Amino acid sequence: MKALAIDVGGTKIYNTIVDENGNIVANVEKHSTPKTFDGIREILMNIIKSHENEADVVAIATAGSVNNENTAILGSTGNIAEGYPKMDFMSLSSKKVFVENDANAAAWAEHIIGVSKDCSDSVMLTLGTGVGGGIIVNNKLLKGKNGAAGEMHFKMYPDKRRKCTCGAYDCFEAYASGTGLRKTAVELTGNPDVTTYDVINEVNAVLKHPETSGGISKTDILRTASDDKYIQAFLKWQDDILTGCIGLANLFDTCMIVLSGSMAEFVDIDYIEKELNKEIVTTYTKVRKATAGNYAGMIGAALLAMNVGLKNERNC
Repeated sequence: MKALAIDVGGTKIYNTIVDENGNIVANVEKHSTPKTFDGIREILMNIIKSHENEADVVAIATAGSVNNENTAILGSTGNIAEGYPKMDFMSLSSKKVFVENDANAAAWAEHIIGVSKDCSDSVMLTLGTGVGGGIIVNNKLLKGKNGAAGEMHFKMYPDKRRKCTCGAYDCFEAYASGTGLRKTAVELTGNPDVTTYDVINEVNAVLKHPETSGGISKTDILRTASDDKYIQAFLKWQDDILTGCIGLANLFDTCMIVLSGSMAEFVDIDYIEKELNKEIVTTYTKVRKATAGNYAGMIGAALLAMNVGLKNERNC
């Protein structure tokens, strides 16, 4: 059994063929995401027309919350075309079409073939320009009453310090994302032109200093340069991630928190795990980096589609 897997993001659309074991068995194709509803629909139709005969089901991982029937988007993000949530995915192919949120799909890929595959319960955070998430409880994807569970927009502070892209104030995403790191750096340096790259370049420069060798942790090394505003911003950003992870561990009593996304590679995983387990009231929680790869969204959507959507054996 195979699935035509498609990942629709704000800037890129990917597609490939995935087998029932989660293996990518065809070339991965990449397209720039059009700025219009009609443009996105046209690309999806062209992909499906070209490849649906190679697969048994069409699996779409997408930005935005997806309903519990896995047929439609409930609400989308601001970086994709206006009207996109109204897309009639079911009309795009004569074959079964299965839709899931991209972070949920990636969390499922980690659960089936990735770092959390031996865990009945896990929480995945995708740290990029924004923050996404997926939650596995008792080997099932947590969807919530309408399908919007796992959106990482819980409140960090009560006093309206920073506005989030969702319109509310002080969401976890507003602090733990790459955008959040930049805003923290702007606040600490007073320089409105500072970028995330500036901060990461400074972090890398400190970590590569000859005097920092000798088995000292990444975070301890950075603390030796804590008079540097860029380093202060990074450490504050990392502690904001830690704060969110503590809350998630306490709420879900999870076996593992998985960090994925482009910004996750900069996080001191050992520090997060050590400090988290000093604070939580539940049992020991592991913290790991994702291993399912850059195409985890497509893989997870495909696995769900083949094991859930096509066979009607719902696991979520």
